[in-house]
Amino acid sequence: MKVNLTRHMFVAASALAILATGTVNTRAGENSPPMAPDWLLVQPTTRSTFASRDGGQSFVLGNGLVSRTFRTVSNLATTSYKNLGAGAEYLRAVTPEAAVTLDGRRHEIGGLKGQPDHAYLDPVWLPKMTGASNAFQYVGYRLGEPEAAYPWQPRFGAPPAAWPPKGLRVSFDFKPPVAAENGSNSLVGLTVSVHYEIYDGLPVIAKWVTVSNGLSRAVTLDKLEPELLAVTPDQRRRLLVDTDQLHPSSVTWTSDPDWPSMAPLNPGDARFLPHPQEYLLRAEYARGPAMVLAPGQRFDSFRAYELLLDSDDAERAGLAHRRMYRTLAPQASENPIFMHLRGSDSASIRRAVDQCVAVGFEMVILTFWSGFNMESEDPAYIARIRADFDYAHSQGIKIGGYILFATTASKGPANDAIDPVSLQPNGSLCLGSEYTDAYFEKLYRFIDATGMDVIETDGPYHGYECASTTHKYHRGRDDSRIVQWERQRQFYLGCRARGVYINSPEWYFFQGSNKYPMGYREENWSLPRELQILIGRQNIYDGTLHKTPSMGWMMLPLTEYHGGGAAATIEPLHEHLDAYEAHLAQNFGSGVIACYRGPRLFDTDETKAVVKKWTDFYKRYRDILDSDIVHVRRPDGRDIDCMLHVNPALKRKGLAMVYNPLDEPVKRTLSLPLYYTGLKGEALIRGEEGTPVRYPLDANATAQLPIEMGPKSVAWFVVEGVE
Repeated sequence: MKVNLTRHMFVAASALAILATGTVNTRAGENSPPMAPDWLLVQPTTRSTFASRDGGQSFVLGNGLVSRTFRTVSNLATTSYKNLGAGAEYLRAVTPEAAVTLDGRRHEIGGLKGQPDHAYLDPVWLPKMTGASNAFQYVGYRLGEPEAAYPWQPRFGAPPAAWPPKGLRVSFDFKPPVAAENGSNSLVGLTVSVHYEIYDGLPVIAKWVTVSNGLSRAVTLDKLEPELLAVTPDQRRRLLVDTDQLHPSSVTWTSDPDWPSMAPLNPGDARFLPHPQEYLLRAEYARGPAMVLAPGQRFDSFRAYELLLDSDDAERAGLAHRRMYRTLAPQASENPIFMHLRGSDSASIRRAVDQCVAVGFEMVILTFWSGFNMESEDPAYIARIRADFDYAHSQGIKIGGYILFATTASKGPANDAIDPVSLQPNGSLCLGSEYTDAYFEKLYRFIDATGMDVIETDGPYHGYECASTTHKYHRGRDDSRIVQWERQRQFYLGCRARGVYINSPEWYFFQGSNKYPMGYREENWSLPRELQILIGRQNIYDGTLHKTPSMGWMMLPLTEYHGGGAAATIEPLHEHLDAYEAHLAQNFGSGVIACYRGPRLFDTDETKAVVKKWTDFYKRYRDILDSDIVHVRRPDGRDIDCMLHVNPALKRKGLAMVYNPLDEPVKRTLSLPLYYTGLKGEALIRGEEGTPVRYPLDANATAQLPIEMGPKSVAWFVVEGVE
């Protein structure tokens, strides 16, 4: 499978330590809240609220963790944005709520003018600030609750989750400025709505914009900027912004032209800042959207999810980001154990199903180069696949397959994406072409007729643009990205409605996909087996910094893959059982499911026993292994390395996986950071299935754990509370 390693858009934090007690710093001042239980350990009980303040001149949207304050005098504008747990103010200046470019003319949405300086915002200035005459004017608000972005019910073992997430939505409506209401280009009847959504128990506020055309003529939405924020320099690294549309959206930091009093850094000082003095956040479309809105038509922008971090600690930032995904994309917590089968004939399918049953695997995916053809409309082929899938279901195994969805899947020059430079077809299907109407329906018919449980799409990788001016769903290059993204989203929604599990190579979690690559380089599987093992563990360690274990898959080609010959290959399995077991141990031990790609899972009884051993291990500890990871020591081949699973809500509050990559035995004392288990004072820790031992915890909730390991070995330690 081709893997696009482009990361999803976010602006993240780097590291300052938390206090020795594990709680974060609060900031002095009259508005500083009292120390509260850590929201990452104890689920907050406060509900999301929207309340009037200052005699109706302001509204506050909050949930006890974050708050965003809006002033409504003269026009609507954000005047405060706080992380309440840290008592930190993120806003230094008032900006427009958004901006739209319509028929070539840019319009600000809301906002106030007249702030004396953009270095800081003194509340006493607000009564003197006024709305700009050429900005869209605030006319009212509407309240609601979060709505499900896609249909989902737990089917593949996800823990219980509220869907849609609990919280509150507020929509502010704006009408065109008076200056735009005269002449032939009158915008009277066009409405811009700025939506905010807040979620119970998360320091996250989502934002997006809707443009509704109530005119009697079409209007072109050339450009859209859903978020503009003037952020305080000290919180710039504590604002993590994610979006639900990877390639169409863009999240950038720029210098602020409205802050002329900002003192330039001396060259010597500038060396120590990665992005010196870029404190204006812009969330906008990378190109376009360039959408023509017919009368009565509306356009909804991408959503920006703004996570306000309460410290600069990198692990804490990752834990917060992962909590966001567990809440806002709960299907990504589903983590079935699957095999990638290198054959699609009946004998291969049924043998693989039987092997999965024998060792405890739960799903079969007919992989690339297996001969599986979802585009077939041959009744005999469909009937045969249905019979094989029915056999899998009769054995309790979920089953489905792979499709080369768009990339390098040419459907003819009239339907392929046109390269913007060469203006020639690039050999990849454009999802904005008319071909996709029948194409999607054909795939749905196949899914329905065969009873598929899972689809793995290779593509699309829609960073590419299409310059065609004749395709049905887009007009040219500028609107091609958003159209292709939206068309792919519609296909995934159809799969979600059918309860189909989705493996996607792109970041479609907010559109309903279940998994995305954990992060690996395909050519690495051509390296000698020994190198594959530790590099694979590094990939898992790094990949789980901002993904939960269940969000990403790893690869394990059992047959030759991208070359490398016998030195790189696991098959015959029984001849390389040490390497096979090392991969099983680090994949299952991290809670990351791999694509075990080959014709079989075992070839001898000894091999079968090893596979079953680690499958049973994962299932026995599944609840804690699917929980979050604290990254203790990165694999480097020089000493032991460790990943610690934590979940304060479970009886087993922690499970540490420790790996010794050395050719010699080791005896170490491992400092095991147990703060995120929620334990204090003492912990019970047992080595594997041994007898628990009571360990004291220091002020940082760290245990000093003695470790003795043999060469090239793995060990695990289970952590529980002292009753």
